[in-house]
Amino acid sequence: MSSPEFHPYRWGTASMELPEAVRAALAAFGVREPENPPVAVEQATLPDSVLSEPARTALGAIVGADRVQTGQAARVGHTRGWSTPDLLALRAGDAADAPDAVVSPGTHEETVAVLETCAAHRIAVVPYSGGTSVVGGLVPARSGFAAVISLDTRGLTGLQEFDEISRTARFGAGTRGPEAEQSLGERGYTLGHFPQSYEGACLGGYAAARSAGQASAGYGRFDEMVVGLTLATPRGTITLGTAPKAATGPDLRELVLGSEGTLGVITSVTVRVRRAPAEQAYEGWRFGSFAEGATALRRLAQDGPLPAVLRLSDEAETAVNLADPAAGPGSGGCLAIIGYADGLEYRSAIDEVLREAGGEPLGDGPGQAWEAGRYRAPYLRDALLDAGAFAETLETATFWSNLDTVKAAVTEAITANLERALVLCHISHVYETGASLYFTVVCAQGEDPAGRWAGAKHAANAAIRAAGAAITHHHGVGTDHRETYLDEIGPLAGDALRGAKRALDPEGIMNPGVLLPADR
Repeated sequence: MSSPEFHPYRWGTASMELPEAVRAALAAFGVREPENPPVAVEQATLPDSVLSEPARTALGAIVGADRVQTGQAARVGHTRGWSTPDLLALRAGDAADAPDAVVSPGTHEETVAVLETCAAHRIAVVPYSGGTSVVGGLVPARSGFAAVISLDTRGLTGLQEFDEISRTARFGAGTRGPEAEQSLGERGYTLGHFPQSYEGACLGGYAAARSAGQASAGYGRFDEMVVGLTLATPRGTITLGTAPKAATGPDLRELVLGSEGTLGVITSVTVRVRRAPAEQAYEGWRFGSFAEGATALRRLAQDGPLPAVLRLSDEAETAVNLADPAAGPGSGGCLAIIGYADGLEYRSAIDEVLREAGGEPLGDGPGQAWEAGRYRAPYLRDALLDAGAFAETLETATFWSNLDTVKAAVTEAITANLERALVLCHISHVYETGASLYFTVVCAQGEDPAGRWAGAKHAANAAIRAAGAAITHHHGVGTDHRETYLDEIGPLAGDALRGAKRALDPEGIMNPGVLLPADR
């Protein structure tokens, strides 16, 4: 898979047409096509750049004048992220949060120099690594700063070092997933990290937001793959990862992983790699209920064997997206997708566990359909927005014993705050002790869709917190989850995190307002 060029508010370059049956179903939920088409990028309204000429000259002296862009296309293209409210604002021509310039360093040393210069000029810096944040991770607090720049890491790209003996690879942080897989594939290896944002996200962003890919059951989360990284800060360089594991105090890699650009800019990551599988297979299994399917997934997660992909859709998501056409109408139940990579001899052991848990095998058809469409969601959302639907997601994680409680509480919070909303849910990441819950919400845009979603999201956040679950499993904190996250970790831990930020970023220029309040 290649990495397409991205439109500021449309995923990739391809478009998707909604089938008439889908349009009819949307109409039943009150969805109507918008009266006005999306505003063209060149017509978007954005404020004049306030980057001073001395600051622009200083930045140009570091990276080259052509890599300090203040034109309309560059600024609009680096405005906000990929949440539905972000996209709706840009579709309406609102680029009020655009950075004053886009700066693209080509080396780690240039990155450090850019940050030092921005600190001296009181310029806020938003690290941009693919721009796929869906939690407000690219919307800094401007107050108190002379200007805001987007620091695009796409100049820090490519495979920098490959150690076949240790099976590690070092990549520039701006390397997109498909580019990394191509470089590794040429050598017979894979990273095994395939999030839904795979076509657009970069490895630095994976690390900064603790990404989890669709094959996490077999390959692990991205933060589990990172064995080393380099961080550029306004005060200099931090290099971490001299060995796979060590007892030399707290593992400071864990401080940088998930820091979302608030401590500095990750310029390179060293990751463990694995042999690319010679063969892969995906199959579907039906369970009578979500609880029954979750029990089956728990048994595999706790006692094994674990396949590479392990996911379970609830009854609503199965009916809407993943129902097996061959099963006939009214078959109901929940669909599980099992993905195997090499070592297919362990399929029989997994089959035995699934059958004992009440699973019914559906063959390879549902699995192949999932494989073919697993990167469709961003394209589908564009089509839904075009049709007048509002489509958004949220996710959490909790212990197995709390799973049903969290699922019910979040579903109730959303439906109580959004009229005629369709709420779908699935498990896609499992652990011995618990699992993630990923919710998809579809409703009519109607009046003030972003405002109505803000109310529903606030209620969902409160329900997650009240149920004792994590406010985010892999989307990150950004600004959307900041207050709930600080409540989750408590004031003393929040002070410790602020202390780390003051040590590395004393002027508070790094992504202010994200993860932590902007006050220093």
